[in-house]
Amino acid sequence: MNYYAHGVRWIDRPWYAAGTAVPDWLSVVDRQVRVRTKGTRRYLEIATGEPAELARGILQHLDDDDWFHRSPAFVIVSERLTRAFRTALPDDEGFRPHFLGHIVTEIVLDGVLIARDPDRLERYYALFDQVDPALIEATVGEIAGKPATGLAWFVTAFRHERFLSDYGDARRLLRRLNQVMQRVKLMPLPDHVQGVLESAWPLVEAEVPRLLAGFPPESLDLLAPPPDGASPR
Repeated sequence: MNYYAHGVRWIDRPWYAAGTAVPDWLSVVDRQVRVRTKGTRRYLEIATGEPAELARGILQHLDDDDWFHRSPAFVIVSERLTRAFRTALPDDEGFRPHFLGHIVTEIVLDGVLIARDPDRLERYYALFDQVDPALIEATVGEIAGKPATGLAWFVTAFRHERFLSDYGDARRLLRRLNQVMQRVKLMPLPDHVQGVLESAWPLVEAEVPRLLAGFPPESLDLLAPPPDGASPR
């Protein structure tokens, strides 16, 4: 699960929603800094106010990932996309196609949900104007037991860069994926991979209810397709 799917249910609770983004932010800023369930729960025993709400959001992210990555729908969709990437990249015998199958499932799921209600994305980004990036960095450092240096800067960049808006366009998504490839020191993807990204949209869209089966019933409005039944993309 990616940023938007983690946080979209909590846009009326800015610090909680920000907490759901923390593990993904750290994967960009410093993969050596980790927030784990045990340490976060221990922190909540003494935390109050906004730091406590941030910690609760972190736990929400960890819980979401636990059921999401074990769900049959995620396994099926990510494996199908892995095969598609292996076909598109026949000389790639490494783990890159598997990595792509995993993250593209999550990213395109965000794109589908955003396309169903674009105004909600605006509300999602607006919530980051209500949190203090410096306090987020300090709190995460306390939870992780080591400094989360650079996290405050990235929180600010995240809300200004607005890269989630690119997830509904295969060309722009390919550019974003190549930024990821550079960050994790993998070879850039060729232009023809855009075809796999185009094919991923209907595959993920058809599986949204099963991919998000762990959401509570009151969140079912997020799963509803447009009234006319057509794709909003």
